[in-house]
Amino acid sequence: MKYSILVLLITSLFLWSCDDQNQVDLLVMNAKIYTVDEDFSIAEAFAVADGKLIELGSTADLKAKYKAKETLDANGGTILPGLIDAHAHLYNLGLKLSRVDLDGTVSYEDVISRLQDFQEQFPDIEYIIGRGWDQNDWEVEEFPTKDTLDLLFPDVPVALTRIDGHAMIVNQTALDKAGIDEATEIFGGEIQKKDGKLTGILIDNPMARVRNTFPEVDRAAQTLALKSAEEIAISLGLTSLVDAGLNSDVIHLIDDLQNEGELKLRIYAMLSNNEDNISEFLESGILKTDRLNVRSVKVYADGALGSRGAALKKPYSDHDNHFGSMIIDLEDFQTLAKRLHNSDFQMNTHAIGDSANYVVLKTYDELLKTDTNRRWRVEHAQIVDGIDFDYFDGENIIPSVQPTHATSDMYWAEDRLGAERIKFAYAFQTLLERAGMVALGTDFPIESVNPFNTFYAAVARKDLEAYPEGGFIPEEKLTREQTLKGMTIWAAYSNFEDHEKGSLEVGKFADFVLVNQDPMEVEVSEIPKTKVLATYIDGEKVFELN
Repeated sequence: MKYSILVLLITSLFLWSCDDQNQVDLLVMNAKIYTVDEDFSIAEAFAVADGKLIELGSTADLKAKYKAKETLDANGGTILPGLIDAHAHLYNLGLKLSRVDLDGTVSYEDVISRLQDFQEQFPDIEYIIGRGWDQNDWEVEEFPTKDTLDLLFPDVPVALTRIDGHAMIVNQTALDKAGIDEATEIFGGEIQKKDGKLTGILIDNPMARVRNTFPEVDRAAQTLALKSAEEIAISLGLTSLVDAGLNSDVIHLIDDLQNEGELKLRIYAMLSNNEDNISEFLESGILKTDRLNVRSVKVYADGALGSRGAALKKPYSDHDNHFGSMIIDLEDFQTLAKRLHNSDFQMNTHAIGDSANYVVLKTYDELLKTDTNRRWRVEHAQIVDGIDFDYFDGENIIPSVQPTHATSDMYWAEDRLGAERIKFAYAFQTLLERAGMVALGTDFPIESVNPFNTFYAAVARKDLEAYPEGGFIPEEKLTREQTLKGMTIWAAYSNFEDHEKGSLEVGKFADFVLVNQDPMEVEVSEIPKTKVLATYIDGEKVFELN
């Protein structure tokens, strides 16, 4: 009798142990799953435990093998790895939501109208801050002046940043508050004057003098900005993103919010290039959790093409004897590069013009030529001289590009560059051939957050109105497979995170999105209509389309 009871007990324990081993948190089935593994294979089902994939296979096999706490029956739908935006500004997007939105303004009068509406809504506002105007979208494609701002807003400072973040129109009150007058000189940019008088236009470095006078954003407002922006990002299928330039206080806030479960997104945070940030993190070392990675510094080499701040080797075609300008002094740039080279930190440098790209690439090459696996990035790499493409090397130097910049800039880019230089602009396929990969992003809020607009711009080289026929510089189109890799595994690689995400493989995070159509198969023109039905991070559903 005792022997029988013992056998029964051992058998029960064995069966309980087997059941426990086959228990999973989530079983995804009946799907077309783009794994983006080495073979770019397609699976039908996968099982998730403790936030990671433990097996991929057929629906029948995994259903027979595992008992799941939750199931997701995709009913033949398409699943992609969680999308990664390799260059964005999550925090800035959140701040923008609480300021004057100037996106899509069609004239300076339109800008003024939005400011008046904003002041009427917030009559006690102590500083009017806005962003999003683009003179290239106006009938008169010229920078505005501060005269109207001075007349209508004489007592409150006004600072309105151009869509690219590299130019600003401010009123006299804002100039006075920042201590800027006709005699002020600041390296790296321009304080524009006409007939010796300030116009109110600031380009690149002088803008910082104004930003330093903005009202302080407290922790509650910072938290709201981050959470509001995250809600937008995950609804569009982003599970990870690079925030390209943050200060230490925001980074620590992100870490706190993630630890408290208040932020779900995985964030690769680039440190803004200032001494406080760099000293703190070079001394304390890389900060890495499952959701936060701090191991890089964002540096600005030059400005933007739209505001003629990009540094070119030869003058702008539409502006005599104007070359743009470097934002950082060459000696300072090289000193910083050597400092980072002597650390474990990655250097990620904004470079738009061919002159800026040459400086960055040459400096990188000289420092890294005997190194392996440094993965330093060139952010944007918009205009690269033909002789400089060979500097790119996917092990040490990676291009990080934003396809929608090409389709936004194409209306006026040739005016800035001329017929010859435009051939070497937004050259995504050429960069891919040289580097072996491209990391793809949006640069939101400069561009739309929607990653499927990025996908479409990369493969079609057209805007959302399907212009131009055939695509803008069509030989630089990416294939759909290249594009998906650029938004997943190559983006992860550029962040030293390809071992944990970027593809749906055993041992990696269960970050994925279910979409309403297959962007790899639908007509190219239909790609922007792709909708995210659900977003999962760590196997947890963080968004579902109602």
